Amino acid sequence: MAKVPVQFTLNGSEKAEFVESGTTLLNALRDKIGDTSPKGGCHQGTCGACSVIVDGELRLSCLTLAETCGGADIKTTAGLAEGGVLHPLQRAFLDAFATQCGFCTPGMIMAAKVLLDRTPNPSREDVVEALSGNICRCTGYEPIIQAVLTAARANSQNAA
Repeated sequence: MAKVPVQFTLNGSEKAEFVESGTTLLNALRDKIGDTSPKGGCHQGTCGACSVIVDGELRLSCLTLAETCGGADIKTTAGLAEGGVLHPLQRAFLDAFATQCGFCTPGMIMAAKVLLDRTPNPSREDVVEALSGNICRCTGYEPIIQAVLTAARANSQNAA
């Protein structure tokens, strides 16, 4: 199988790798680069555990070919904390006990980040809609929804 060069920015750092043609972004991130924060759940695009942000858009990394990401700006949950301080979403998930097994958490946080970047003061319905592509088998969703709303309130208070 032919190797394809791919260069992109991952969480603020330039990355360059050779990947086999047809390699998913999920596999490139985890196996080639070592960012294991996106999780491989269903590998069919239905669970959301592998969600990352590519050029500001939420993407399922299990369905995205790495070779299509040349020049892209990619963000994963591994790059959200700054200077050892958790991102407000990460902190809210921790404080609200919005994780149990934690498998869905990276995808939920990335979906919530895209929402809050676009809609700083979302309604509960906005949060439910934004998270609808992510499956959680542990929490019953309510703690996750509350965590996102808490992070939104914290962001609006910090902006004031």
